[in-house]
Amino acid sequence: MINFVEELTWRGMIHQIMPGTEELLNREKVTAYIGFDPTADSLHIGHLCSIMILRHFQRCGHKPLALLGGATGMIGDPSGKSQERNLLNEDTLRHNVESIRKQLAKFLDFDSEASNRAELVNNYDWLKDITFLDFSREIGKHITVNYMMAKDSVKKRLSGETRDGLSFTEFTYQLLQGYDFLYLNANMNCKLQMGGADQWGNITTGTELIRRINGNECFAITCPLITKSDGTKFGKTEGGNIWLNPDYTSPYKFYQFWLNVSDEDAKWYIKVFTNISKEECERLTAEHDEAPHLRLLQKRLAKDVTCMVHSEGDYKAASEASEILFGNSAGSEELKAIDESMLLSVFEGVPQFRFDRGKLEEQIKASDFLTEVCPVFFSKSEARKMMQGGGVSINKEKTYDHSRIITASDLIDDRYILLQRGKKNYYLLIAE
Repeated sequence: MINFVEELTWRGMIHQIMPGTEELLNREKVTAYIGFDPTADSLHIGHLCSIMILRHFQRCGHKPLALLGGATGMIGDPSGKSQERNLLNEDTLRHNVESIRKQLAKFLDFDSEASNRAELVNNYDWLKDITFLDFSREIGKHITVNYMMAKDSVKKRLSGETRDGLSFTEFTYQLLQGYDFLYLNANMNCKLQMGGADQWGNITTGTELIRRINGNECFAITCPLITKSDGTKFGKTEGGNIWLNPDYTSPYKFYQFWLNVSDEDAKWYIKVFTNISKEECERLTAEHDEAPHLRLLQKRLAKDVTCMVHSEGDYKAASEASEILFGNSAGSEELKAIDESMLLSVFEGVPQFRFDRGKLEEQIKASDFLTEVCPVFFSKSEARKMMQGGGVSINKEKTYDHSRIITASDLIDDRYILLQRGKKNYYLLIAE
């Protein structure tokens, strides 16, 4: 088997590891789990590091469990949070769990006959029938309040760093997560829990609970929280999270996110978010350093992650659209071949002007159209001057003649005209 700890180490994906963990993994096939909190009906790229850890774990011959927190999602984990989250109802959680279940199936082998095939588990299945009294008597008595309060996630919320303090509901979270580990250890021989660096306290509560109740030794690995090289939060843009669901973040925007990361971030992300080998990563990085302007790392990163999360077809469509829309070689015919949904995805947020398509039957000149119908320019003289200087493109073709007639044949998908003013200013003109 591939050495899992060595694999994660060169990829920069180990933050803390409990003594004895590597020896266990080298000695036997191990079952391990990572939990996913179903607070939305899609995972986002902030979850992708955990998914990749399970993916590497299975590739190294071990058995991964993906735990969906159908029960603990009703409470909320205080780790890394400054305030208590909104609690979700059961119907919403059930919907979220099912959606995430389908997403995870794209990354892990759940269906083969291999002995290390992945399994999905939902802690609602074993927590739903436990009464408060039973939990207090059978579980709560084994972990002291002093032990629980020593955890960083609790101390930060109690130290005055946040205004809202810590509710009893959140305080109990580490015991519930600890019980998950206890249950999986007893019923599925799970000996290892993994997660983000902020989960160390919760995970070690589980190992301690197992030791005290069953006398079994269990282990823990955490990975660093992924950040950007400038210290800002990874995976968020002005529009919010970068989701794995294409309905929330289009494949084009997903592809562009990775394509636009900094050089320093690309050198780390290529190791964390792909299956590329150490040797190939080193080769790609060396080639990138010789010609950074070619952005070889970013292009390979964007390709591999887009293909993995979406599909090769989505990657090709996104890269071709990017070349057509922002490259120098494509013209109006190539532009008109782009799918409408892709076009709208690319130009979401750019200024739009809507106009009556009947205007296209009036033999209207470009300078008139771009001032009176769609006022991209303040005056006809401004429009004429910029066109004559080559600063205006209609559907990727420069328009020097201000008297050029705008007709229905200019419409993309029989509805859109893409206007470019200068190098970076785009407008979407929409016929209605």
